[in-house]
Amino acid sequence: MMQIILVGIAAGLASAFVFASIASGSALSIPLFYLAPLPVLIAAMGWGHASGLIAAALAALGLGLAFGIMLSVVFLVGVGLPAWWLGYLALLARPVTNGAPDHLEWYPVGRLVIWAAFLGSLVALGVIVRFGFDPESIQAGLQRTLEALFQVRGADSGNAPAGTAEIREFIAWLSIWLPRVGAIPTILASLFNLWLAARIVSASGRLKRPWPDLSAISFPSWVPLLLAAAIAGTFAPGLLGVLCWVLTASLLTAYMLLGFAVLHATTRPLSGRIFILGASYLSVMLLRWPALAVAVIGLLDAALDIRGRIARMRANST
Repeated sequence: MMQIILVGIAAGLASAFVFASIASGSALSIPLFYLAPLPVLIAAMGWGHASGLIAAALAALGLGLAFGIMLSVVFLVGVGLPAWWLGYLALLARPVTNGAPDHLEWYPVGRLVIWAAFLGSLVALGVIVRFGFDPESIQAGLQRTLEALFQVRGADSGNAPAGTAEIREFIAWLSIWLPRVGAIPTILASLFNLWLAARIVSASGRLKRPWPDLSAISFPSWVPLLLAAAIAGTFAPGLLGVLCWVLTASLLTAYMLLGFAVLHATTRPLSGRIFILGASYLSVMLLRWPALAVAVIGLLDAALDIRGRIARMRANST
C-alpha cells in the first residue's frame, strides 16, 4: 500500500510540473504540456487505479496551491481524471464464460479509443462554453483571444503593420474551425500517452494485461449510428450544432485510427508494406485531408469487414 501511495505522489508531482511548463511560453512547453497525462497513466497501469487517482488529485492540489483554483480544476477535469479513467479501463478484465479459471477477457482497445474520443469532446466543449453558449459568441470570444495571442494591433487604424489584414483573415478562419476540430489533438495525445504508458509499464514487467493486437481493434455496433446522428446534428442551430461538430470530428478521428489499423492488417504480406504505411502516415501529417480518406477506410471496414474478407481470401488461396 505504501508503494502505491509513494508512486502516486511521485507521478502527481511529475504531472503537475509538466503541465505547469506551459506557463513558460517556450516552444518546448507545448509537447511537454500534452505529456502531462503520462505520469498519471503510468501510475494507474503499473500500480493500480488508486495510485493513478492519488497522482491526479495531488497534481491538481499542487497546481491549485501554486497557480490558483482555476488551473487546478482545468488539470483535474481536462487531464487528471480522463487519464485515470483510461488507465482504469485498460486494466478491466472479466473471466471468460466456460473458459479456464485464469482466462480473462480484457476491456477492448476499440472501446478505449471511443472513450478517448468522448473525453476529448467533453474537454473541448468545456473550453468552448467559456466563450459563450451560441456560435456567434463562441466565435467572437475565440477571435479576441487569438488576436491577443497573435498580438494583432492597429488593424483598424491607418498605421496597421504590413500583413495585419491577412493575419486577421487567418484568425477569423481559425475562430470558425477551432471549436469544431479542437478535440482532435487532445484525443490523439490521450491515446499516444496511453500507448506510451503501456509500453513503459510493460518494459518494467508490471503490465498485467497481455499486449493486444492493435491492428485487430473494432468499435461497438452503435458507434456508426452515433456518428450519423452527430453529422445530422451539425445542421442544428446554437450550442447543439457546435456540440455535434465536436462529436463528429472526434468520432471521425477514432475511425481514422481504425482505418490505419485496417491498413496495418491488410498490408502484412506485402513486400512494400513499409512504404505504403509510411506514405499514408506522412500524407496525413503533412496534408491533413487524407485523414478523411483513412477514416472512410475505417467506416468501410466496420460495414463490410474488409479485414475479415481479406483474411479469408488469403486462407482460401493457401
